[in-house]
Amino acid sequence: MQKKIPMRMCIGCHESKPKKELIRIVRSPEGEISLDFTGKKAGRGAYLCSSAACLELARKQRRIEKSFSCKVDPEVYEVMKNALSETDRNS
Repeated sequence: MQKKIPMRMCIGCHESKPKKELIRIVRSPEGEISLDFTGKKAGRGAYLCSSAACLELARKQRRIEKSFSCKVDPEVYEVMKNALSETDRNS
């Protein structure tokens, strides 16, 4: 019997993909928002494709803010954008 592959929806492009292909954005209990490449950090999570285009789409439509019910600083988006570009270069 095959093991079921967990699927998650990207908050940018709204495509359902296997959880392993997406990057988790997490809001910690202290309210800090960051990328979670391990998928194991504590806190509320949302998923995003590893492309800068999906991050920009999520930013324009304020989907991260809606997912976490809080304001997201522009610096947080810059940190996430830089981290995504680092992973693109490493892969």
